[in-house]
Amino acid sequence: MDTVFLIAAALKIGVFIGITMSFVSVCVIFERRFSAIIQDRVGPNRTMVPLSILGFKKDLALPIGGLTQPVADGLKFILKEDFTPSYVRKFFFWIAPALVVVPALLTMAVIPFGSPLELDGHYIPMAVADLNVGPLFIFAIASLSVYGITLAGWASNSKYPFFGGVRSCAQMISYEIALGLSIIPVLMMFGTLNLGHIVEYQTHHGWLLLPLWGEGLELQRWILLIPMAIAFVIFTTSIFAETNRMPFDLPECETELVGGYHTEYSSMKFALFFMGEYAAMVVGSALIVTLFFGGWSLGFGIDQMLPMGEWWVSLLHIAVFLAKVTFFILFFILVRWTVPRFRYDQLMNLGWIVFFEAALINVFLAALVIARPSIGTGGFLGGLALLFVVTILLIKIAKSAADKPSHSTI
Repeated sequence: MDTVFLIAAALKIGVFIGITMSFVSVCVIFERRFSAIIQDRVGPNRTMVPLSILGFKKDLALPIGGLTQPVADGLKFILKEDFTPSYVRKFFFWIAPALVVVPALLTMAVIPFGSPLELDGHYIPMAVADLNVGPLFIFAIASLSVYGITLAGWASNSKYPFFGGVRSCAQMISYEIALGLSIIPVLMMFGTLNLGHIVEYQTHHGWLLLPLWGEGLELQRWILLIPMAIAFVIFTTSIFAETNRMPFDLPECETELVGGYHTEYSSMKFALFFMGEYAAMVVGSALIVTLFFGGWSLGFGIDQMLPMGEWWVSLLHIAVFLAKVTFFILFFILVRWTVPRFRYDQLMNLGWIVFFEAALINVFLAALVIARPSIGTGGFLGGLALLFVVTILLIKIAKSAADKPSHSTI
């Protein structure tokens, strides 16, 4: 095998692990400081070095605004007692945290975090694994995390963790259906499952939700914004449910289940659950950016003016990608601290009665818009009319299913 490819692969794996783990730790300080701003209070603004345990009179406060708070949290988790209750099923109890964090980290491997680099005549994509089935790989691997949460609840041999595990199993499976259906219109438009090619398409034709430059700025592209915007709303909301973030954090609902599926966990096993949650949030943000907002692309035709393949251009695009991901991470945090938690029946109704039908109808709507140049205006309007009738029927069926019975039955 070529030495250049081996070195490039090793560097990409290092960058991938560094970026993902750095963002996981940075998310902690983002969460605390941003929530403090929202609630008009003081967040972490200093981190002490505990010199008093060495005999000094006072601890040392580092003058960097609490930016080392994630390091302090990590040390706290490492040094805390790792207690395993005697009544748990130990093998599954120990393996559950790994089943949560590992899939979340693996899915990041197929997301392109920068423009391709030309090195010694070799074309090197800036993704650890440049797969032609990127979204399918992400959904397949990410769906495995439900086993970790479900096993954590079951193996704890305790009522509250068990309820959290059951909730998570039902919630994540339910929203995976809407998640998969919502992305179909996007893939129909791009005609490829390679995430690198999807980003390159957006550099030439405009971002999916911001088609303001490039080729093909005709009426067809603007009509396509309607199904793509619907897909974006369903996809983003489903990502919230898949990552167990507020307002969909029913598996760990503190007000009802103490701590949910991780109630019996401590020390680093407890920390791994939060690492998995934040890693899933980073991956979800990266996937939203890649599919809907051009990934590493600067946009507005700027990329065409840059010497693609140069090392500094790739670094610039990596910085752009990280900036976009950071924006969506802050959006996740904003939603958590502003939207109240759903009831569980509301959560399931939203997934099965609203998003499932909406995503399914949106697939046919996108197909009609894409086929409009071929079937003509008459066929397009006829298809819209038929789709409208089907939509009304689905709404009536869903409404009747959601209505409570007027009398009790025995």
